[in-house]
Amino acid sequence: MNPSTPSIKGLIKIHKPDQPIRPVVNWRNAPAYRLPKLYTENIHRLAPMPNAFNIKNTHDLPRNIKDTPLLPHHSLASLDITNLYSNIPVPETKTILMGLLEHELIAPQTQQEILKWYDVITGQNYFSHNKDIILQYNGLAMGAPSSGLIAEIFLQHTENTHTYHTSRKNTKS
Repeated sequence: MNPSTPSIKGLIKIHKPDQPIRPVVNWRNAPAYRLPKLYTENIHRLAPMPNAFNIKNTHDLPRNIKDTPLLPHHSLASLDITNLYSNIPVPETKTILMGLLEHELIAPQTQQEILKWYDVITGQNYFSHNKDIILQYNGLAMGAPSSGLIAEIFLQHTENTHTYHTSRKNTKS
């Protein structure tokens, strides 16, 4: 491996109005690339998430709802989060992860190690552009193998928390 600073490039989102630019960071040669990759594998093994509100691809939704009766008062929603990784609150997500590990009855020493890894990984938030090193102060590192999983931890917690409250309100009325 020839380590180098993660680099950023922009891809145009041709499917969106006004064609905004999607920043893409290449982490493959980053010095810390293997740690977030291993971290992601361990979290999936130790604390698998249910993905209760997610679909895997465009074919998954029709397959999942084909036998579900949809009544006139039902609504379907699809959420597209703008600037997802840079908007994930890293300290709050660490607290959520801590609760997830406790819920899965992970040994305290293993929990501490995973949370230390979390701090190291989420601290690797930099990339290069035009020979300048740029620090990303908020959210998760774009392109890091662990960012998708960490974002998913936060999003699933948010969905489970808010969907439960929303469904409870709707059943009372």
